[in-house]
This record gives sequence, C-alpha cells and structure tokens, in this order.
Amino acid sequence: MEEEIKKTPPKKISGLWELVRFAILALLIVIPIRAFIAQPFIVRGDSMVPTFENDQYLIVDEISYRFSNPQRGDVIVFRYPKDQKKFFIKRIIGLPGETIRINGGVVIIKNSEFPDGFNLPEPYIKDKGNNELEFVLKEEEYFVMGDNRNASSDSRYWGSLPQKLIVGKAFLRLLPINNIDIMPGDFNLEVSSIKEETVN
Repeated sequence: MEEEIKKTPPKKISGLWELVRFAILALLIVIPIRAFIAQPFIVRGDSMVPTFENDQYLIVDEISYRFSNPQRGDVIVFRYPKDQKKFFIKRIIGLPGETIRINGGVVIIKNSEFPDGFNLPEPYIKDKGNNELEFVLKEEEYFVMGDNRNASSDSRYWGSLPQKLIVGKAFLRLLPINNIDIMPGDFNLEVSSIKEETVN
C-alpha cells in the first residue's frame, strides 16, 4: 500500500506567507478603525493653550457623533470651512439655533430655554480677549472658539462651523506621557448644568 506524501514548502516561503497574511489581517482591522472609529492628530499652534499645547498627540473619537449630536464644551477636530484640506481643533461654544453675543470677551448665549440669555462660564480661559459681536446660528451650525482667545482663528472671524465638517471629539491625549488624559479638556457646559446669571 502506497502512501501519498505532499511536499512541504520551504520554511522561508511559509514564513513569508504567514507575514503577508498577518499584514493583510492587520490592515483589515486598522483601516476601518482609522476611517470610521478613531484617528490620531498632532496639535499644531497655540490656539488651545493652556488646554492643549503645541505638539501634543491626540486620538480623536469619530464614532460618537454618529449616535449623538456634538455638545457645548466638547473639544472637536474639524475640517476648516475655508480650506477643507486643513484640520482645526477648537471648543464648541454655540449650538444650532442659538444666538451668540460676545461683550468685552464675555460669551452670552440666547436660546429657547434662556431667551434673555445667560453668561457662559469658561473656567478653561485665562484671557477672554475683548471681542464685541453677535452671531445667529442656523440648523446644523456650531460656533467654535479656541481656549487661547488672542491666538485663535475661529468662528469670530470666519463664521459658523457646519456639522458635516466635524471629524470627531478629542478622546485621548497620549503624548507627552506626563499629560496622558482621557477626554482631555472636557467641561460640561450644557444649559441644564448652568445656573442662570444676570446678562451683561
């Protein structure tokens, strides 16, 4: 009785094939994560100082806003409306349908719940600047500003941010190691958490 013997491929070829299979599998996992769930970004510039410093490494959550709308106080990465090849990082200040008034650097929000407006508390700001303006947001439009008001190109200068240009929310600060943080810069600025104040 004869036995059939199959030739075993050389170990070198077998090892190479395993490496290729691993690379393909890794790409099948990593590409969807990068495209639909999370992306890395490096902060460039001083517009979010002191919350975010230049060259800090962030992971941005791209999936949460598929299930819920952006909230006031969220730090987001988005495509710059004037040049969508560029990415900016700012904080959401105004929500769709609201009126934003800035008086001597103080941000005043008017909406259906607070028709007379309320002063927005901003504990993350060191220098509020000295802007004077009023802006009315349409549906699916947001008003964003940098935490470093005197060094930020934001909605005060180029207008509202369409929701479709929002990439995601800052989820994790990885570098520098001594500043590793989950939900960095997170502040709850929802109207329900704010005690109504006398408007300036």
